[in-house]
Amino acid sequence: MRLSSWLFAIAGSLLIAGAIGRASRLPRHALPPAGPAPDVSGTTLATAITKIAARHKGLSGVYLLSDALEAFATRMALVRHAEKTLDLQYYIWRGDRTGTLLLEAVLEAADRGVRVRLLLDDNGIDGLDNVLFALDRHPNIEVRLFNPFPIRWPKAIGYAFDFRRLNRRMHNKSLTVDGHATIVGGRNIGDEYFGVEDGPLFADLDVLAVGPVVADVGTQFDRYWNASSAFPARLLLRRVGPRDLRRLRRRSSIVERDPAARRYVEALRDLEIVRELAESRLPMEWAKVRLFADDPTKALGLKAGETRLAGLLENVIGTPQRELQIISGYFVPGRIGVADLTAMRLRGVDISILTNAYEATDVGVVHAGYAPYRKDLVAAGIKLYEMRAQTRQAPTRKERRRGARMGVARRLRGSGNASVSALRAGATTLHAKTFSVDRERLFVGSFNFDPRSVDLNTEMGVLIESPNLAGIAADLFRKTVPQMAYRIVADDSGHILWQDAAGRRLAREPGMGIASRAAIGLLKRLNIEWLL
Repeated sequence: MRLSSWLFAIAGSLLIAGAIGRASRLPRHALPPAGPAPDVSGTTLATAITKIAARHKGLSGVYLLSDALEAFATRMALVRHAEKTLDLQYYIWRGDRTGTLLLEAVLEAADRGVRVRLLLDDNGIDGLDNVLFALDRHPNIEVRLFNPFPIRWPKAIGYAFDFRRLNRRMHNKSLTVDGHATIVGGRNIGDEYFGVEDGPLFADLDVLAVGPVVADVGTQFDRYWNASSAFPARLLLRRVGPRDLRRLRRRSSIVERDPAARRYVEALRDLEIVRELAESRLPMEWAKVRLFADDPTKALGLKAGETRLAGLLENVIGTPQRELQIISGYFVPGRIGVADLTAMRLRGVDISILTNAYEATDVGVVHAGYAPYRKDLVAAGIKLYEMRAQTRQAPTRKERRRGARMGVARRLRGSGNASVSALRAGATTLHAKTFSVDRERLFVGSFNFDPRSVDLNTEMGVLIESPNLAGIAADLFRKTVPQMAYRIVADDSGHILWQDAAGRRLAREPGMGIASRAAIGLLKRLNIEWLL
């Protein structure tokens, strides 16, 4: 990069830092629901959902997307069925197979007249600047970048000039179609979240929802879309021509011709959920569902305490009376979190926690923030588990079809052997963020139990008041987790041990060699917990 370009980018960084907080936006609101009666002018999705929702007054329909392939197929099916509006909000969007396939589906939706709004955190779109600018040129697509880096490459340089702002990111994830169906949860867009067979698989959980909660997700999206931290892509990205849209279309066709990608696309077509969605016969759990989300001004450090999602967690999950299960891929409770969990345990609440073992985590520095609290958690009588590194075994087409046919029915009947459970899918890293409370309430979202989610990033999630789903989640935790995770225990001297499913105990941390042990030991001594 030439010196003049560097100076221009630095000046841009300072200008954007000043512009955030002063920028104004014309409000553009989510498409409102059509109403209780079928409307011939409404979308197919709206007509079908309105008819079903009329039988469940005040309740939202939810379907848990635990299987990675099913989660991607559902997104593709919704985008392909969009007729009026498509709103997408994500922290990470990769330019790999699944990211390209979904972008192509979004482009096809715009080609047939769907209004597309794509809101992406600028920290998670490496390599996509040209594609996103080209998409933004489409008359039916508008792209906005949240908390942007004016210096486009290398982005890390921006931290030197505006660290306090750029260290805060939009971690929210949602995809909403025609104002009547939405997907909310923990998955970003990328191969590792959707089970592409030659890469890692992050165990995760999303919720497909219809009914009243969709309007709340739409309102949340509008708040972020119109926030002072959301900048039109055309103001930031290098101008490119129509060729980049053609390249995106060609890239998608190449992806589908790639042997591994072709098998993946074929597996998508085999899933029953695609047909069930198209034919409005997907079995759903109907329950009271509430959306919780941070105010977007948290990205500017302007919201504190009880106004944040973390401050609302007691309102979100309530006060557990009997049982609490926490699944968090990145778990850094801090002193306050440990104290709160210990107090809960002293009240007699049975607490179980699942996070990543060092050998399974994809962010080693987070492990350094978590490890110092293990002794105190175990001493308090909390059941602490660390997910082991798994060897991926891609299921056969027959297994996929059987899982698609039987998984939903088994989950809704309460079976602990649901074949589509993410925790039994050979996942290599835990990424889910869920809380199950008293077998009555289930929280699914983007919120990790760590300082970054509490103080820095914006987060969102849904609370499902369903004893059925919460009970299923609790049963799956109890039956499945001990088989695929280490139980953290202490010996008579208080030293931490790792106990496997067979009862064998390891005195040394699995997967940690001399170099990694030294690095983690050093990181533990540094004051970096607030960054994690």
